[in-house]
Amino acid sequence: MTSLLRRRSHPLTAIFARSNGAPRLVAIKPSQNPRIPISSSLYLYRVSKCCTFSTQSTKFPEYEMPSVTWGVVQGRKEKLVSRVIICDFLKGIGIVTDELEDLELPSTVELMRERVEFLQKLGLTIDDINEYPLMLGCSVRKNMIPVLGYLEKIGIQRSRLGEFVKNYPQVLHASVVVELVPVVKFLRGLDVEKQDIGYVLMRYPELLGFKLEGTMSTSVAYLVSIGVSPRDIGPMVTQYPYFLGMRVGTMIKPLVDYLVSLGLPKKILARMFEKRAYILGYDLEETVKANVDCLLSFGIQKEALASVIAQYPQILGLPLKAKLSAQQYFFTLKLKIDPDGFARVIERMPQIVSLNQDVIMKRIEFLLGRAIPAEVVARMVVKCPQIVAVQVGLMKNSYYFFKSEMGRPIKELVEFPEYFTYSLESRIKARYQRLQSKGIRCSLAWFLNCSDKRFEERLQGHYIDPEAASPSFCMGGKLKLPGSELVSDVEEESDDEILYRRTVSL
Repeated sequence: MTSLLRRRSHPLTAIFARSNGAPRLVAIKPSQNPRIPISSSLYLYRVSKCCTFSTQSTKFPEYEMPSVTWGVVQGRKEKLVSRVIICDFLKGIGIVTDELEDLELPSTVELMRERVEFLQKLGLTIDDINEYPLMLGCSVRKNMIPVLGYLEKIGIQRSRLGEFVKNYPQVLHASVVVELVPVVKFLRGLDVEKQDIGYVLMRYPELLGFKLEGTMSTSVAYLVSIGVSPRDIGPMVTQYPYFLGMRVGTMIKPLVDYLVSLGLPKKILARMFEKRAYILGYDLEETVKANVDCLLSFGIQKEALASVIAQYPQILGLPLKAKLSAQQYFFTLKLKIDPDGFARVIERMPQIVSLNQDVIMKRIEFLLGRAIPAEVVARMVVKCPQIVAVQVGLMKNSYYFFKSEMGRPIKELVEFPEYFTYSLESRIKARYQRLQSKGIRCSLAWFLNCSDKRFEERLQGHYIDPEAASPSFCMGGKLKLPGSELVSDVEEESDDEILYRRTVSL
Protein backbone atom coordinates (compact mmCIF):
# COMPACT_ATOMS: atom_id res chain seq x y z
CA MET A 1 0.00 0.00 0.00
CA THR A 2 2.81 2.32 0.93
CA SER A 3 4.63 1.53 -2.29
CA LEU A 4 1.46 2.19 -4.26
CA LEU A 5 1.05 5.61 -2.72
CA ARG A 6 4.65 6.42 -3.51
CA ARG A 7 4.15 5.35 -7.11
CA ARG A 8 1.14 7.70 -7.48
CA SER A 9 2.71 10.78 -5.82
CA HIS A 10 2.91 14.03 -7.87
CA PRO A 11 6.05 14.31 -10.07
CA LEU A 12 6.94 17.86 -8.77
CA THR A 13 7.75 16.46 -5.30
CA ALA A 14 10.90 14.96 -6.68
CA ILE A 15 12.47 18.35 -7.45
CA PHE A 16 12.76 19.33 -3.78
CA ALA A 17 15.59 17.92 -1.70
CA ARG A 18 16.64 18.75 1.82
CA SER A 19 20.01 19.85 2.99
CA ASN A 20 20.52 20.60 6.69
CA GLY A 21 16.77 20.58 7.18
CA ALA A 22 16.08 23.37 4.62
CA PRO A 23 14.40 22.74 1.26
CA ARG A 24 16.54 23.33 -1.81
CA LEU A 25 15.32 23.90 -5.35
CA VAL A 26 16.77 21.45 -7.86
CA ALA A 27 16.56 22.36 -11.53
CA ILE A 28 14.83 19.25 -12.93
CA LYS A 29 12.02 19.42 -15.45
CA PRO A 30 8.92 17.35 -14.67
CA SER A 31 9.52 15.29 -17.78
CA GLN A 32 13.02 14.49 -16.51
CA ASN A 33 11.89 13.46 -13.01
CA PRO A 34 13.71 10.13 -12.26
CA ARG A 35 11.56 7.16 -11.47
CA ILE A 36 12.26 6.19 -7.86
CA PRO A 37 12.41 2.45 -7.07
CA ILE A 38 10.04 1.22 -4.36
CA SER A 39 12.51 -0.69 -2.28
CA SER A 40 15.81 1.10 -2.89
CA SER A 41 16.40 3.96 -0.47
CA LEU A 42 20.07 3.85 -1.48
CA TYR A 43 19.12 4.71 -5.07
CA LEU A 44 17.00 7.63 -3.79
CA TYR A 45 20.08 8.96 -1.99
CA ARG A 46 22.18 8.67 -5.14
CA VAL A 47 19.56 10.48 -7.22
CA SER A 48 19.43 13.28 -4.65
CA LYS A 49 23.20 13.68 -4.76
CA CYS A 50 23.13 13.67 -8.57
CA CYS A 51 20.51 16.43 -8.62
CA THR A 52 22.56 18.53 -6.24
CA PHE A 53 25.65 18.22 -8.44
CA SER A 54 23.75 19.18 -11.57
CA THR A 55 22.47 22.34 -9.90
CA GLN A 56 25.97 23.53 -8.98
CA SER A 57 27.38 22.75 -12.38
CA THR A 58 24.91 25.09 -14.10
CA LYS A 59 26.05 28.17 -12.10
CA PHE A 60 27.16 30.98 -14.45
CA PRO A 61 30.20 33.24 -13.92
CA GLU A 62 29.53 36.33 -11.79
CA TYR A 63 29.58 38.83 -14.66
CA GLU A 64 26.96 36.95 -16.69
CA MET A 65 24.22 37.24 -14.12
CA PRO A 66 22.71 40.28 -12.34
CA SER A 67 25.03 41.37 -9.56
CA VAL A 68 22.20 41.30 -7.01
CA THR A 69 21.76 37.54 -7.36
CA TRP A 70 25.16 36.25 -6.39
CA GLY A 71 24.15 36.15 -2.75
CA VAL A 72 21.42 33.64 -3.65
CA VAL A 73 24.05 31.24 -4.89
CA GLN A 74 26.18 31.77 -1.81
CA GLY A 75 24.83 31.28 1.64
CA ARG A 76 25.13 33.88 4.33
CA LYS A 77 28.19 32.29 5.85
CA GLU A 78 29.84 31.89 2.46
CA LYS A 79 29.22 35.56 1.71
CA LEU A 80 30.86 36.68 4.93
CA VAL A 81 33.81 34.37 4.38
CA SER A 82 34.34 35.53 0.78
CA ARG A 83 34.08 39.20 1.84
CA VAL A 84 36.77 38.68 4.48
CA ILE A 85 38.99 36.91 1.95
CA ILE A 86 38.53 39.67 -0.64
CA CYS A 87 39.17 42.44 1.91
CA ASP A 88 42.34 40.64 3.03
CA PHE A 89 43.43 40.50 -0.61
CA LEU A 90 42.78 44.22 -1.08
CA LYS A 91 44.62 45.12 2.12
CA GLY A 92 47.51 42.98 0.98
CA ILE A 93 47.99 45.12 -2.14
CA GLY A 94 47.63 48.40 -0.24
CA ILE A 95 43.96 49.29 -0.74
CA VAL A 96 42.09 50.75 2.24
CA THR A 97 38.78 48.90 2.61
CA ASP A 98 37.03 51.15 5.15
CA GLU A 99 34.66 52.58 2.53
CA LEU A 100 33.78 49.16 1.15
CA GLU A 101 31.72 47.99 4.12
CA ASP A 102 28.36 48.69 2.47
CA LEU A 103 29.55 47.96 -1.06
CA GLU A 104 28.53 44.80 -2.87
CA LEU A 105 31.71 42.90 -3.72
CA PRO A 106 32.23 40.09 -6.23
CA SER A 107 32.01 36.51 -5.08
CA THR A 108 35.63 35.55 -5.61
CA VAL A 109 39.10 36.97 -5.25
CA GLU A 110 39.73 36.23 -8.94
CA LEU A 111 36.99 38.65 -10.00
CA MET A 112 38.29 41.36 -7.68
CA ARG A 113 41.82 40.82 -8.94
CA GLU A 114 40.48 41.21 -12.48
CA ARG A 115 38.99 44.61 -11.58
CA VAL A 116 42.16 45.85 -9.93
CA GLU A 117 44.36 44.72 -12.82
CA PHE A 118 42.00 46.29 -15.36
CA LEU A 119 42.20 49.65 -13.58
CA GLN A 120 45.97 49.38 -13.36
CA LYS A 121 46.21 48.71 -17.08
CA LEU A 122 44.32 51.97 -17.62
CA GLY A 123 47.10 53.74 -15.76
CA LEU A 124 45.61 54.06 -12.28
CA THR A 125 47.80 53.39 -9.28
CA ILE A 126 46.85 51.97 -5.91
CA ASP A 127 46.87 55.52 -4.55
CA ASP A 128 44.40 56.55 -7.27
CA ILE A 129 42.10 53.68 -6.32
CA ASN A 130 42.34 54.66 -2.65
CA GLU A 131 41.14 58.15 -3.61
CA TYR A 132 37.86 56.58 -4.74
CA PRO A 133 37.75 52.88 -3.71
CA LEU A 134 34.06 52.62 -4.65
CA MET A 135 35.18 52.08 -8.25
CA LEU A 136 35.98 48.51 -7.19
CA GLY A 137 32.24 47.91 -7.03
CA CYS A 138 32.01 48.24 -10.83
CA SER A 139 32.04 45.11 -12.94
CA VAL A 140 34.64 45.03 -15.69
CA ARG A 141 32.26 43.72 -18.34
CA LYS A 142 29.01 45.34 -17.28
CA ASN A 143 30.30 48.78 -16.20
CA MET A 144 33.88 49.61 -17.11
CA ILE A 145 34.15 48.31 -20.67
CA PRO A 146 30.83 49.82 -21.94
CA VAL A 147 31.54 53.22 -20.35
CA LEU A 148 35.14 53.45 -21.53
CA GLY A 149 34.17 52.24 -24.97
CA TYR A 150 31.60 55.03 -25.28
CA LEU A 151 34.06 57.65 -24.05
CA GLU A 152 36.53 56.57 -26.70
CA LYS A 153 33.79 56.69 -29.31
CA ILE A 154 32.95 60.34 -28.57
CA GLY A 155 36.55 61.46 -28.96
CA ILE A 156 38.55 60.77 -25.81
CA GLN A 157 41.81 59.10 -26.77
CA ARG A 158 42.37 55.61 -25.43
CA SER A 159 45.71 56.68 -24.00
CA ARG A 160 43.93 59.30 -21.87
CA LEU A 161 41.08 57.17 -20.55
CA GLY A 162 43.04 56.45 -17.38
CA GLU A 163 43.50 60.17 -16.80
CA PHE A 164 39.79 60.71 -17.36
CA VAL A 165 38.84 57.99 -14.84
CA LYS A 166 41.36 59.37 -12.37
CA ASN A 167 39.78 62.83 -12.60
CA TYR A 168 36.18 61.59 -12.54
CA PRO A 169 35.98 57.96 -11.32
CA GLN A 170 32.21 58.27 -10.74
CA VAL A 171 31.75 57.85 -14.49
CA LEU A 172 32.28 54.10 -14.09
CA HIS A 173 28.94 53.88 -12.25
CA ALA A 174 27.05 55.68 -15.03
CA SER A 175 24.66 54.14 -17.50
CA VAL A 176 25.71 54.87 -21.06
CA VAL A 177 22.16 55.09 -22.41
CA VAL A 178 20.46 56.78 -19.46
CA GLU A 179 23.16 59.24 -18.29
CA LEU A 180 26.04 59.70 -20.75
CA VAL A 181 24.28 59.83 -24.12
CA PRO A 182 21.79 62.58 -23.07
CA VAL A 183 24.61 64.86 -21.87
CA VAL A 184 26.51 64.46 -25.13
CA LYS A 185 23.34 65.22 -27.11
CA PHE A 186 22.80 68.32 -24.96
CA LEU A 187 26.30 69.58 -25.75
CA ARG A 188 25.76 68.98 -29.46
CA GLY A 189 22.50 70.92 -29.17
CA LEU A 190 24.51 73.90 -27.87
CA ASP A 191 26.52 73.84 -31.13
CA VAL A 192 29.59 72.25 -29.60
CA GLU A 193 31.41 70.71 -32.55
CA LYS A 194 31.46 66.92 -32.64
CA GLN A 195 35.25 66.84 -32.70
CA ASP A 196 35.35 69.10 -29.60
CA ILE A 197 33.17 66.90 -27.37
CA GLY A 198 36.11 64.84 -26.13
CA TYR A 199 38.16 67.98 -25.47
CA VAL A 200 35.32 69.58 -23.49
CA LEU A 201 34.77 66.48 -21.36
CA MET A 202 38.48 66.05 -20.69
CA ARG A 203 38.56 69.60 -19.34
CA TYR A 204 35.39 69.26 -17.28
CA PRO A 205 34.41 65.58 -16.90
CA GLU A 206 31.91 66.40 -14.15
CA LEU A 207 29.53 67.54 -16.91
CA LEU A 208 28.60 63.88 -17.34
CA GLY A 209 27.07 63.92 -13.87
CA PHE A 210 24.86 67.00 -14.28
CA LYS A 211 21.12 66.90 -14.87
CA LEU A 212 20.07 68.48 -18.12
CA GLU A 213 17.15 70.38 -16.64
CA GLY A 214 19.27 71.78 -13.83
CA THR A 215 22.28 74.08 -13.70
CA MET A 216 23.38 73.64 -17.32
CA SER A 217 20.09 74.76 -18.82
CA THR A 218 19.58 77.72 -16.47
CA SER A 219 23.10 79.11 -16.96
CA VAL A 220 22.72 79.01 -20.74
CA ALA A 221 19.26 80.59 -20.59
CA TYR A 222 20.50 83.47 -18.41
CA LEU A 223 23.47 84.27 -20.65
CA VAL A 224 21.20 84.37 -23.69
CA SER A 225 18.83 86.68 -21.80
CA ILE A 226 21.57 89.31 -21.28
CA GLY A 227 22.48 89.34 -24.96
CA VAL A 228 24.85 86.43 -25.61
CA SER A 229 24.18 85.04 -29.06
CA PRO A 230 22.91 81.42 -28.99
CA ARG A 231 25.33 80.66 -31.82
CA ASP A 232 28.24 81.62 -29.56
CA ILE A 233 27.27 79.33 -26.68
CA GLY A 234 28.98 76.36 -28.33
CA PRO A 235 32.35 78.13 -28.75
CA MET A 236 32.01 79.43 -25.20
CA VAL A 237 31.54 75.88 -23.89
CA THR A 238 34.58 74.72 -25.84
CA GLN A 239 36.66 77.58 -24.44
CA TYR A 240 35.41 77.44 -20.84
CA PRO A 241 32.95 74.59 -20.10
CA TYR A 242 32.94 75.30 -16.38
CA PHE A 243 30.26 77.97 -16.65
CA LEU A 244 27.73 75.19 -17.35
CA GLY A 245 28.18 74.11 -13.75
CA MET A 246 27.79 77.58 -12.24
CA ARG A 247 24.59 78.56 -10.47
CA VAL A 248 22.99 81.67 -11.89
CA GLY A 249 21.74 83.10 -8.60
CA THR A 250 24.98 82.74 -6.64
CA MET A 251 27.72 83.12 -9.25
CA ILE A 252 26.81 84.45 -12.70
CA LYS A 253 24.13 87.05 -11.95
CA PRO A 254 25.99 88.76 -9.05
CA LEU A 255 29.04 89.19 -11.31
CA VAL A 256 26.94 90.66 -14.11
CA ASP A 257 25.11 93.02 -11.75
CA TYR A 258 28.38 94.29 -10.28
CA LEU A 259 29.96 94.99 -13.68
CA VAL A 260 26.79 96.77 -14.80
CA SER A 261 27.06 98.98 -11.70
CA LEU A 262 30.53 100.05 -12.88
CA GLY A 263 29.05 101.39 -16.10
CA LEU A 264 29.37 98.41 -18.42
CA PRO A 265 26.13 97.80 -20.40
CA LYS A 266 24.89 94.23 -20.67
CA LYS A 267 25.45 94.32 -24.42
CA ILE A 268 29.14 94.94 -23.83
CA LEU A 269 29.29 92.22 -21.18
CA ALA A 270 27.69 89.79 -23.61
CA ARG A 271 30.42 90.50 -26.18
CA MET A 272 33.07 90.08 -23.49
CA PHE A 273 31.67 86.72 -22.40
CA GLU A 274 31.40 85.50 -25.98
CA LYS A 275 35.09 86.15 -26.58
CA ARG A 276 36.40 85.38 -23.10
CA ALA A 277 34.03 83.03 -21.33
CA TYR A 278 36.60 82.42 -18.59
CA ILE A 279 35.72 85.83 -17.11
CA LEU A 280 32.63 84.12 -15.70
CA GLY A 281 34.94 82.08 -13.50
CA TYR A 282 36.50 85.06 -11.73
CA ASP A 283 35.62 85.14 -8.04
CA LEU A 284 33.53 88.24 -7.43
CA GLU A 285 34.51 89.03 -3.86
CA GLU A 286 38.13 87.89 -3.71
CA THR A 287 39.26 88.82 -7.24
CA VAL A 288 36.98 91.17 -9.19
CA LYS A 289 36.06 93.63 -6.45
CA ALA A 290 39.59 93.53 -5.07
CA ASN A 291 41.05 94.41 -8.47
CA VAL A 292 38.58 97.24 -9.03
CA ASP A 293 39.53 98.70 -5.63
CA CYS A 294 43.18 98.29 -6.60
CA LEU A 295 42.68 100.26 -9.82
CA LEU A 296 41.06 103.08 -7.88
CA SER A 297 43.87 103.10 -5.33
CA PHE A 298 46.44 103.57 -8.13
CA GLY A 299 44.67 106.69 -9.39
CA ILE A 300 42.45 105.36 -12.16
CA GLN A 301 39.32 107.48 -12.29
CA LYS A 302 36.03 105.80 -11.47
CA GLU A 303 34.50 107.10 -14.71
CA ALA A 304 37.26 105.33 -16.66
CA LEU A 305 36.74 101.88 -15.07
CA ALA A 306 34.22 100.76 -17.67
CA SER A 307 36.58 101.71 -20.51
CA VAL A 308 39.53 99.97 -18.83
CA ILE A 309 37.58 96.74 -18.34
CA ALA A 310 36.11 96.84 -21.86
CA GLN A 311 39.58 97.23 -23.39
CA TYR A 312 41.24 94.58 -21.23
CA PRO A 313 38.70 92.29 -19.48
CA GLN A 314 41.47 90.01 -18.20
CA ILE A 315 42.50 92.78 -15.82
CA LEU A 316 39.67 91.62 -13.53
CA GLY A 317 41.39 88.32 -12.85
CA LEU A 318 45.08 89.25 -12.66
CA PRO A 319 47.17 89.48 -9.49
CA LEU A 320 46.77 93.18 -10.08
CA LYS A 321 48.31 94.78 -7.03
CA ALA A 322 51.67 93.14 -7.60
CA LYS A 323 51.67 93.91 -11.33
CA LEU A 324 50.64 97.54 -10.92
CA SER A 325 53.22 98.10 -8.18
CA ALA A 326 56.02 96.68 -10.33
CA GLN A 327 55.02 98.63 -13.42
CA GLN A 328 54.51 101.89 -11.56
CA TYR A 329 57.98 101.58 -10.03
CA PHE A 330 59.44 100.83 -13.47
CA PHE A 331 57.69 103.79 -15.11
CA THR A 332 58.88 106.12 -12.36
CA LEU A 333 62.47 104.88 -12.32
CA LYS A 334 63.17 104.26 -16.01
CA LEU A 335 60.68 106.41 -17.90
CA LYS A 336 60.46 109.34 -15.46
CA ILE A 337 56.64 109.15 -15.45
CA ASP A 338 55.01 110.10 -12.15
CA PRO A 339 52.14 108.06 -10.57
CA ASP A 340 49.49 110.38 -11.99
CA GLY A 341 50.91 109.96 -15.48
CA PHE A 342 51.07 106.20 -14.93
CA ALA A 343 47.35 106.20 -14.07
CA ARG A 344 46.59 108.01 -17.36
CA VAL A 345 48.67 105.40 -19.20
CA ILE A 346 46.63 102.58 -17.65
CA GLU A 347 43.37 104.32 -18.57
CA ARG A 348 44.43 104.58 -22.21
CA MET A 349 46.12 101.19 -22.49
CA PRO A 350 45.38 98.85 -19.57
CA GLN A 351 47.20 95.97 -21.30
CA ILE A 352 50.43 97.65 -20.22
CA VAL A 353 50.11 96.06 -16.77
CA SER A 354 51.06 92.73 -18.41
CA LEU A 355 53.61 94.06 -20.88
CA ASN A 356 57.17 92.87 -20.42
CA GLN A 357 59.49 95.64 -19.22
CA ASP A 358 62.23 94.63 -21.66
CA VAL A 359 59.77 95.08 -24.53
CA ILE A 360 58.90 98.56 -23.28
CA MET A 361 62.55 99.57 -22.89
CA LYS A 362 63.47 98.65 -26.48
CA ARG A 363 60.90 101.14 -27.80
CA ILE A 364 61.99 103.81 -25.32
CA GLU A 365 65.64 103.32 -26.26
CA PHE A 366 64.75 103.71 -29.92
CA LEU A 367 63.10 107.07 -29.24
CA LEU A 368 65.95 108.23 -27.01
CA GLY A 369 68.34 107.27 -29.79
CA ARG A 370 66.61 109.74 -32.09
CA ALA A 371 67.87 112.56 -29.84
CA ILE A 372 64.49 113.02 -28.16
CA PRO A 373 64.93 114.08 -24.50
CA ALA A 374 63.79 111.62 -21.81
CA GLU A 375 61.13 113.97 -20.43
CA VAL A 376 59.71 114.43 -23.93
CA VAL A 377 59.62 110.67 -24.46
CA ALA A 378 57.73 110.41 -21.18
CA ARG A 379 55.10 112.87 -22.42
CA MET A 380 54.80 110.92 -25.67
CA VAL A 381 54.19 107.66 -23.75
CA VAL A 382 51.55 109.25 -21.53
CA LYS A 383 49.77 110.71 -24.55
CA CYS A 384 49.94 107.51 -26.62
CA PRO A 385 50.98 104.44 -24.57
CA GLN A 386 50.46 102.23 -27.65
CA ILE A 387 53.88 103.24 -28.99
CA VAL A 388 55.57 101.00 -26.39
CA ALA A 389 53.91 97.97 -28.00
CA VAL A 390 54.75 98.72 -31.67
CA GLN A 391 57.42 96.56 -33.29
CA VAL A 392 60.77 98.32 -33.32
CA GLY A 393 61.31 97.43 -36.99
CA LEU A 394 58.07 99.15 -37.98
CA MET A 395 58.98 102.19 -35.90
CA LYS A 396 62.32 102.44 -37.71
CA ASN A 397 60.68 102.29 -41.13
CA SER A 398 58.08 104.89 -40.20
CA TYR A 399 60.70 107.19 -38.73
CA TYR A 400 62.94 106.88 -41.79
CA PHE A 401 60.04 107.84 -44.07
CA PHE A 402 59.16 110.74 -41.76
CA LYS A 403 62.68 112.17 -41.94
CA SER A 404 63.76 111.34 -45.49
CA GLU A 405 60.55 111.58 -47.51
CA MET A 406 58.40 113.96 -45.52
CA GLY A 407 61.28 116.05 -44.19
CA ARG A 408 59.40 117.21 -41.14
CA PRO A 409 60.84 118.35 -37.81
CA ILE A 410 60.92 116.07 -34.76
CA LYS A 411 58.58 118.50 -33.02
CA GLU A 412 55.65 117.27 -35.12
CA LEU A 413 56.42 113.69 -34.15
CA VAL A 414 56.54 114.65 -30.49
CA GLU A 415 53.19 116.40 -30.77
CA PHE A 416 51.63 113.43 -32.57
CA PRO A 417 53.29 110.18 -31.32
CA GLU A 418 50.30 108.24 -32.66
CA TYR A 419 52.11 108.46 -36.01
CA PHE A 420 53.97 105.24 -35.12
CA THR A 421 50.72 103.30 -34.65
CA TYR A 422 49.58 103.70 -38.29
CA SER A 423 50.53 101.38 -41.14
CA LEU A 424 53.31 102.91 -43.25
CA GLU A 425 52.28 101.32 -46.54
CA SER A 426 48.49 101.39 -46.39
CA ARG A 427 47.92 104.73 -44.68
CA ILE A 428 50.95 107.00 -44.22
CA LYS A 429 52.52 106.66 -47.68
CA ALA A 430 49.21 106.45 -49.56
CA ARG A 431 47.76 109.56 -47.96
CA TYR A 432 50.98 111.54 -48.06
CA GLN A 433 51.25 110.97 -51.80
CA ARG A 434 47.69 112.24 -52.26
CA LEU A 435 48.58 115.36 -50.31
CA GLN A 436 51.68 115.92 -52.43
CA SER A 437 49.67 115.62 -55.62
CA LYS A 438 47.29 118.28 -54.31
CA GLY A 439 50.06 120.49 -53.01
CA ILE A 440 48.60 120.45 -49.52
CA ARG A 441 50.73 120.74 -46.40
CA CYS A 442 49.10 119.92 -43.07
CA SER A 443 49.76 118.41 -39.66
CA LEU A 444 50.23 114.70 -39.17
CA ALA A 445 47.03 114.41 -37.19
CA TRP A 446 44.99 116.17 -39.88
CA PHE A 447 45.60 113.59 -42.58
CA LEU A 448 46.18 110.45 -40.48
CA ASN A 449 43.65 110.59 -37.65
CA CYS A 450 40.50 110.20 -39.71
CA SER A 451 38.68 107.61 -41.76
CA ASP A 452 39.24 107.15 -45.50
CA LYS A 453 35.90 108.78 -46.20
CA ARG A 454 36.70 111.82 -44.07
CA PHE A 455 40.13 112.12 -45.68
CA GLU A 456 38.54 112.25 -49.14
CA GLU A 457 36.11 114.91 -47.94
CA ARG A 458 39.01 117.01 -46.68
CA LEU A 459 40.87 116.68 -49.94
CA GLN A 460 37.82 117.87 -51.87
CA GLY A 461 37.81 121.08 -49.84
CA HIS A 462 41.08 122.23 -51.51
CA TYR A 463 41.90 124.36 -48.50
CA ILE A 464 42.85 124.18 -44.83
CA ASP A 465 41.35 126.62 -42.38
CA PRO A 466 44.41 128.30 -40.81
CA GLU A 467 42.41 129.26 -37.74
CA ALA A 468 41.30 125.71 -36.99
CA ALA A 469 43.18 123.71 -34.44
CA SER A 470 44.58 120.31 -35.25
CA PRO A 471 42.45 117.26 -34.57
CA SER A 472 42.72 115.84 -31.09
CA PHE A 473 43.41 112.12 -30.71
CA CYS A 474 41.74 109.84 -28.21
CA MET A 475 42.83 106.20 -28.52
CA GLY A 476 39.78 104.08 -29.09
CA GLY A 477 37.44 107.04 -29.01
CA LYS A 478 35.85 109.23 -31.66
CA LEU A 479 37.60 111.91 -33.62
CA LYS A 480 37.11 115.44 -32.24
CA LEU A 481 37.89 118.05 -34.85
CA PRO A 482 37.62 121.65 -33.57
CA GLY A 483 35.75 123.94 -35.94
CA SER A 484 33.61 121.16 -37.42
CA GLU A 485 30.33 119.83 -36.22
CA LEU A 486 31.05 116.50 -37.96
CA VAL A 487 33.00 114.65 -35.31
CA SER A 488 32.92 111.14 -36.77
CA ASP A 489 31.55 109.01 -39.57
CA VAL A 490 28.57 108.26 -37.37
CA GLU A 491 26.54 111.33 -36.51
CA GLU A 492 26.32 110.58 -32.81
CA GLU A 493 27.82 107.69 -30.89
CA SER A 494 26.56 106.84 -27.47
CA ASP A 495 28.93 105.74 -24.72
CA ASP A 496 27.61 102.20 -25.12
CA GLU A 497 28.53 102.20 -28.80
CA ILE A 498 32.03 103.45 -28.06
CA LEU A 499 32.54 100.70 -25.47
CA TYR A 500 31.14 98.14 -27.89
CA ARG A 501 33.56 99.22 -30.61
CA ARG A 502 36.49 99.01 -28.21
CA THR A 503 35.45 95.54 -27.10
CA VAL A 504 35.02 94.24 -30.65
CA SER A 505 38.41 95.64 -31.67
CA LEU A 506 40.21 93.58 -29.01
